[in-house]
This record gives sequence, C-alpha cells and structure tokens, in this order.
Amino acid sequence: MFDRSVAWLAFSPEEVSPGVFALRLRASSSCAFVALPRARRPSPSIKERILVILSDCTKLRTFSKKIAPFALVALGSLILSFGIFNIHARSSVTEGGILGLTLLLQHWFGLSPAFTSPLLDGVCFLIGFRFLGKQFAKYSIAASLFYALFYRVWEVTGPLLPDISANPLAAAIAGALFVGVGVGFCVRVGGAAGGDDALAMAMTKALRLPISACYLFTDLSVLALSLTYIPLRQIAYS
Repeated sequence: MFDRSVAWLAFSPEEVSPGVFALRLRASSSCAFVALPRARRPSPSIKERILVILSDCTKLRTFSKKIAPFALVALGSLILSFGIFNIHARSSVTEGGILGLTLLLQHWFGLSPAFTSPLLDGVCFLIGFRFLGKQFAKYSIAASLFYALFYRVWEVTGPLLPDISANPLAAAIAGALFVGVGVGFCVRVGGAAGGDDALAMAMTKALRLPISACYLFTDLSVLALSLTYIPLRQIAYS
C-alpha cells in the first residue's frame, strides 16, 4: 500500500489508450491507475455544420459532372440501337459508315451488330486516337459498348414497333429521327456514337479534307456494298 498522506503529490496524468487518461499515483515503489471518462466533444457550431454541408454538396456536384456525360452517352446509345434494330434492320433502309457495315455483315454472314459494332468501332478508335484525344476516345468507347449492350437487349426482347418496311419513306424518316437524336446525345458530350465519326475526323486531320467529304466517302462506300442485298430504290431512301 502507498502512503495516502503524500498521494496527492504524486498525481501525473498519462494516456493509457486513445482518448482515455489515467492518474498515476506514485508512492514509494507502488502505483495505482484511476481511469477517467473521455471528455465530451462539444457539438459543432452552426458555421461548422454549414461548411460540412457545402463540402458534401461540392463532392456531389463533382461526382455528377463525371457521371452525367456517361449517362447521356448511355441514353443516346439506347435510342440509336432501338432505331437501328426496330426500323433499319427490318425495313432494309440502311445506314452508311459503321452502322451500315454492321447491317451488311449481319446479312452476309449472320453476325450480330451486338458483336461486330464494338469490334469495328474499336478499330476506328485506335486509328483516330492520336488525332482525337483521350476524352473523345473515352466517351466513344463507352458509346460503342453501350450500343452493343442495348442492341443485345433488343434482340432478346424482340421488335417493339410495328413493321413499316412496306413504306420505305416512313421508315427512312423514323429511322433518321432515332439515329439523329441518339447520335446527338453522344456528340453533345464530345464523343461519337460510332467509329465512322472517329474515322472521318482522323481522315480530316490526316488528309486535310473537309469532314463532310470524309463522311460522304465512307457512307457511299458502304451504301455501294449494300447494293448486294438491298435494291437501288431502297438505297435511295437511305
């Protein structure tokens, strides 16, 4: 036992665990520990709470800015794939560029655009990567993958629109609406819905040609090949 008469002279606080202190009593060679409860942290002031809320809002805004472009790309790919599957693929009103080439391969070899589209787009993105930059390639690759995913979904669900192949003009107008809106969403964020956009822009920088001429060249090339299974009258509506 230690001498109580001198214990008050031997108090020394020590932290025995995070936030928990003890009073150490030294008397001769003996010692004792008395655990004290952790002090209550004062509640944050209104100013501190406002700063925390503003910080959370800033983080949420930053996260939204990163996700929003991919959400638009996904929406555009969904609309585009819906129009291609429900209108173009059923009415023989084709497209130029990569979209038309996937339909061509589907007719010739039975290859689903869900598989050929990302493959062909990937080749075009690799060609155009050095000219178009990392951000363009990032959004374009995302658009290609989303398009393949949604096209596969439509293949599983089956056609959701009535067959208008008997009226090629209506099919051309309706298909153009879906393609235009879908591609527009993807282009709005700085990407491309298909590899033909990347290829045309790469050709523009490499060959110093107007982009309209590059689009016309790729589209007419695919449309000319499409004459092997689509009548000229149908091609005219394309």
